[in-house]
Amino acid sequence: MIITSTIDRFLHLPVVDFSVDKPRRGNRGDRIELPEPGTVAWRLAVAYGTEGGFDVLWSAFLEAVDPATVRGLLLGPWWTQDYTPVSEALATIVADADRFPALEGLFVGDVSSEDCEISWLEMSDVTPALTAFPGLTDLVVRGGNGLRLEPFRHERLTHLRIETGGLPAEVVRGVAASELPALESLELWFGVDEYGGDATIDDVAPLLTGTRLPALRHLGLQNSEFQDEIAAAVAHAPVVAQLGTLSLSMGVLSDEGAAALLDGQPLTHLKSLDLHHHYLTEAMQERVREALPGVDVDLSDAEEEDEDEDEWRYVEVSE
Repeated sequence: MIITSTIDRFLHLPVVDFSVDKPRRGNRGDRIELPEPGTVAWRLAVAYGTEGGFDVLWSAFLEAVDPATVRGLLLGPWWTQDYTPVSEALATIVADADRFPALEGLFVGDVSSEDCEISWLEMSDVTPALTAFPGLTDLVVRGGNGLRLEPFRHERLTHLRIETGGLPAEVVRGVAASELPALESLELWFGVDEYGGDATIDDVAPLLTGTRLPALRHLGLQNSEFQDEIAAAVAHAPVVAQLGTLSLSMGVLSDEGAAALLDGQPLTHLKSLDLHHHYLTEAMQERVREALPGVDVDLSDAEEEDEDEDEWRYVEVSE
């Protein structure tokens, strides 16, 4: 899968693009009214070729929009021809954190493949953003190159999603060591070693105890080259009993992993099990369906191994 478009809703709010080159006046010179700040989520994007970097865009945004009631921010392309590191853009946002008392959601890297492939996105340490916004409920990060996340405690964070074509092991360990009493949904896209995805099942194991995640109801361990190992570990993981939905999708899940999953603890309490993009035979797919009659199982996007390669499989999102 290539991420060909940006999202159009965030925090259940419509997303509105804000850029310095976007016209603010109509054909007759009438000023175009912006929506009320708290009724939309704002996507900030530096248009290629515009003068100035993210700091110019940020100043224009604060001048046009009252930040006091802004609920959602999405960081789109933050660079111009003179590349600005994402660390500088995040530092600019964090410096004005006290002006955003109502901020609930932050999406770092809402960038489509047209602007930059996911594996090429240069990330940085996103921990300061979590520290600066104690009211944050939703954090989404897209891109794993240079990504860092130190262990942290956050009282209100309920949704955490990290989308990468290569997730650094230290980020997985950072999440696993964090105290997140309110977290209801966690999704990690592991990606491939070629793009920095060096996590192993040992890094994932602490998450499967559920000890630091008492409120967790959805778990996504996805887009992995070791999807069979994940499935085998999940089969006996204490955290599964508290889940309503589980996703082991987007990876290289085979009959071996699916069999281990079914031979473990009962999964019939789940509302849904997402296994899309997999390498299960038709016989195993039927076995999964029969074993989970009351569960909404997604077995779409069945892949076939390349006959010219020795068990060559690929994850859904890498480059």
